[in-house]
Amino acid sequence: MKPINPLLLLGIGLILAVAGWLATLLANRFSFATPVLPLTALVTMGVIVALTLVLGIRVLRWRNSTKKKIILDPILAARTLVLAQASAYAGTVLLGWHAGIILDQLRVWSLRSDQGVTWLAIAMAGGGLVMIIVGLLVERFCRIPPEDGDGDGTTKLPGRARGEAKGEGGYAYQGD
Repeated sequence: MKPINPLLLLGIGLILAVAGWLATLLANRFSFATPVLPLTALVTMGVIVALTLVLGIRVLRWRNSTKKKIILDPILAARTLVLAQASAYAGTVLLGWHAGIILDQLRVWSLRSDQGVTWLAIAMAGGGLVMIIVGLLVERFCRIPPEDGDGDGTTKLPGRARGEAKGEGGYAYQGD
C-alpha cells in the first residue's frame, strides 16, 4: 500500500470546503437548516479515533519489540493500516465540509443571536482534524524501519515488492 499523500488530503479538504460553503449558502437562501452534523457524530468520531489508536499502538508495540516473541497477525496489521488511512480521509472530508460552513457562518456572526450552529461546525471540524492526525500517526506506526542488510547491500523484508528501492522501510503488511 502507498502512504497517504498530504497534498491529496489538502486538495480534498479544499474542494469540500468550497462544497460546504456553497451548500450552506444555498440552504440559507432557501430557508433550509444548515447542513452540519449533529453533536452525536462527535461520539462516533471519538470511537473511531480510539479504535484506530488502540490498534495502531498494538502494531507499534510489535514493531518496537526487541524479542519478536509477540506474534502479529498480518490481517490485523493490514486492517489497522486501512483503518488509519480511511480515518485520515474521512477526517479530511469532515474538516473540509465544516470549514466551508464556518466560513459562511462567520460573515453573519455578529448579526445572529444564536451561534450554536457555528460552534457545532467548529466542534465537527476539530473532530475531523483529530481523525486526520490519528490516521496519519497510526499509518506511521504501521511502517517497518529498514533492516540491516546481509552484507551485499540488500535488505530482507518479507513480502517486499519487486523493484522497490533498497533501504526503504515497508508497511507491517506488504500485500495488496
